[in-house]
Amino acid sequence: MKQPKHIAVIMDGNGRWATARGLKRSEGHRAGTETVDKLLEHLIKIKIPYVSLYAFSTENWRRPRAEIGALFSLLDEFIKTRLTKMIANGVRIVTSGDISRLPKKTRELLADAIKKTARNKKLTANFCLNYGARDEIHRAAVSFAEAERGKKTIRIPTEKQFRKLLWQPDLPDVDLLVRTAGELRLSNFMLYQAAYAELVFTDKTWPDFSDADVDAAIAEFGRRKRKFGAL
Repeated sequence: MKQPKHIAVIMDGNGRWATARGLKRSEGHRAGTETVDKLLEHLIKIKIPYVSLYAFSTENWRRPRAEIGALFSLLDEFIKTRLTKMIANGVRIVTSGDISRLPKKTRELLADAIKKTARNKKLTANFCLNYGARDEIHRAAVSFAEAERGKKTIRIPTEKQFRKLLWQPDLPDVDLLVRTAGELRLSNFMLYQAAYAELVFTDKTWPDFSDADVDAAIAEFGRRKRKFGAL
């Protein structure tokens, strides 16, 4: 059965999972980090080389300050407690998004994790933080325009040149995009890279998303005929 090379995941429903159980939303986010941990291990096992995780969007800054603080505290904890295992398992950590707005401690932990995992090859885990697809495309366009400013002849970028200005240009296009918790939209996630992605939506919340659900999404991917505009 054919497998996707790059899976992208919109990890939705942590808060709803917690509310349904009479817990604080922060407990839902904590449960969500456990699911991330299990997902990375499973993707290594089934030999999927790339995954992109929508961890914090440009729109998530609209949430209550206390919840935002709790999210970054959980991210810090995730890095500190799982880094040794990720290094041993061959996970390479990269990020997409403008992380300059993240707390200093989080930025430092991410920089350390990126450096220590740089040579790992089994799975590239792309954590999308302060990420928005429109912001990514706009930044790329502005970056190209600034590079051309003052030149007598303004170049028109090729698609390959433009792609190099995106956050992680060396990652392949997304083959399979999964969203949990029953929402049926992309919510400003990887619009450029997911242009021909197969979309799979599930009603399960992210903390309930299991290895079997990963396998089911991949099986659905394998059943689809991908024509890319051809016959």
